[in-house]
Amino acid sequence: MHERERWRVILSALESGRVVTVRGLQARLKSSAATIRRDLSQLEAMGKLRRVHGGAETVTPPEVIAWVARESLRRRAGADPLTLTVARGSRRISFALHAMPEDTLEEAGDGEWLVVMRESDDAAVVEAVALACKLTAREAEVLYWVVKGKTNRDIGDILGTSPRTVTKHLEHVFEKLGVETRTAAAMRWRGLRRS
Repeated sequence: MHERERWRVILSALESGRVVTVRGLQARLKSSAATIRRDLSQLEAMGKLRRVHGGAETVTPPEVIAWVARESLRRRAGADPLTLTVARGSRRISFALHAMPEDTLEEAGDGEWLVVMRESDDAAVVEAVALACKLTAREAEVLYWVVKGKTNRDIGDILGTSPRTVTKHLEHVFEKLGVETRTAAAMRWRGLRRS
């Protein structure tokens, strides 16, 4: 198995559980312990995981740690709660901080908080809009990023194409939606999402 394939398997295993062991990965990947440890070291250097004795664990995104610190100070000062949304492509995770119910505070101790996470993914929405408007999958992806406010160059970087190719996809999108501008296309998208 090639290095990148092993990395994909390791990161996938971390998504399903917070911790992976070298021994467990050896059985799963049919690779030596030294190879697994080298892979874990490389993934740690990229910030994808944290090495621990005998394996690795997931890394909490720094923006989440900073948000918890800020939000706990704000809550102590009596401010209304703010949520945090972390986006990775079309996937988003929203975090909200809630005080523990009064009856559990006696057992858990004063000042305990519950972090509530909600995951959402626009892939299903992109697919539905593509079907409704008879757009290709790529045209729907381009429209998705236009709605998010990205430039053609940004969209090209995200999708691995040239800005000119993005422009061509947008020409097709405009024609299929019966609009002439990015703003009109974005408004049509939003209208389709609501219906």
